[in-house]
Amino acid sequence: MVFRRALMTKRERELIEGDDDADDLRYQAVSRVRRKIEDELTTDAEILREHHPELYAELQDAVCSDDSK
Repeated sequence: MVFRRALMTKRERELIEGDDDADDLRYQAVSRVRRKIEDELTTDAEILREHHPELYAELQDAVCSDDSK
């Protein structure tokens, strides 16, 4: 199986999940993901909203779904 990522790398996921004792590395991973959200993800969402509303709706559903129910 090919590992594909959406927002985080496999290592960023591991660090943020706390599977590593290196707090400094975890902080760096959080910072990288935050930049991706603020820069790349925002731009990608805007492009989808304007040029492919169906994919934008799928993105919204994936990100905004309430899994707590």
